[in-house]
Amino acid sequence: MARDASTGPAVPGSSVRRTDGIVVLPSAGLADRRGRPLHDLRISVTDRCNFRCVYCMPKEVFGRDFQFRERSELLSFEEIVRLATVAVDLGVRKLRLTGGEPLLRRGIEELVAALAGLRTPSGDPLDLALTTNGAALPVKAEALAAAGLGRVTVSLDSLREDRFQAINDVRFPVSRVLAAMDAAEAAGLGPVKVNTVLKRGVNDDEILDLAEHFRGTGRTLRFIEYMDVGASNGWVLDEVVPSAEVVERISAVHPLAPLAPTHPGEVAKRWRYLDGGGEIGMISSVTNAFCGDCTRARVSAEGRLFTCLFASEGTDLRALLRGGASDAELAAALSGTWRARDDRYSELRSAAAPAPASGPRRIEMSYIGG
Repeated sequence: MARDASTGPAVPGSSVRRTDGIVVLPSAGLADRRGRPLHDLRISVTDRCNFRCVYCMPKEVFGRDFQFRERSELLSFEEIVRLATVAVDLGVRKLRLTGGEPLLRRGIEELVAALAGLRTPSGDPLDLALTTNGAALPVKAEALAAAGLGRVTVSLDSLREDRFQAINDVRFPVSRVLAAMDAAEAAGLGPVKVNTVLKRGVNDDEILDLAEHFRGTGRTLRFIEYMDVGASNGWVLDEVVPSAEVVERISAVHPLAPLAPTHPGEVAKRWRYLDGGGEIGMISSVTNAFCGDCTRARVSAEGRLFTCLFASEGTDLRALLRGGASDAELAAALSGTWRARDDRYSELRSAAAPAPASGPRRIEMSYIGG
């Protein structure tokens, strides 16, 4: 891909060199104020979704009159690829496409193909993934795989038809989500990972049912603690099901043993079935904060960079992308924001009462991409 060849200010601790007409910004060992490297970049490609899940985009807030971003406000594919290229030069090795629902973005496979063509400074491919509700996956799976997508994560919060339709609030059936997983794996996007958000009194009675459904399938089920992202989901601490309780319930029937992380900053704590039935994961941002080794940054659909899922403000990168900034200037903005990062919301929340409603209004899950 053609890169900006202007000579803006160098990235701190780095230099700009040109090879075959391409500007290369070598990694400067980018780390934040707590020594955490930038390794993962989650890019939201749309703020729209065709579900109205009650814990994410409830109809009471995201109804017919809700104003989503205009197409012109969203980063173009070219802008996303340019930003991702700079981020890779700064040390990012994993890209995840999110939303809203990313498969609603027209031509998403074209973006996937461009991102799949990126390489690290040493020539290695990136870990390229996508999170989806699965609705459009049977139609898109083959094209996404052909474009170079590595794998998908599919959200599924219940196996019970009436309950799942109540959670997604658009009457979308469980069978179609399960069929979407089959389609993804048939296209070569497997094994699929499955995300389940647990909420006490809503679906916590299905913990064992869900675990048994995916045991032995090669699909990794990950239970996510219900989180206080944004302000529209009515979060209260009493509705959180601690991961330790989930492990205890499953292990009482199917004994589990912990697994070592596959890489630093891994979000899910991994557990294996002692009988060889595969593994499950626990994402415990409420009861067991993983801020200490968090290596993730997020870019919203209109190009704001957020360094924490629970942030209230982001850095406007779209203004640079559309204002004639060089790659070096863009990299300086990205690296400067990361170096100033000191976020540890989940650790602070765990040490005290949850933030009061009168505090800064945090961004919504659907806006930042989870």
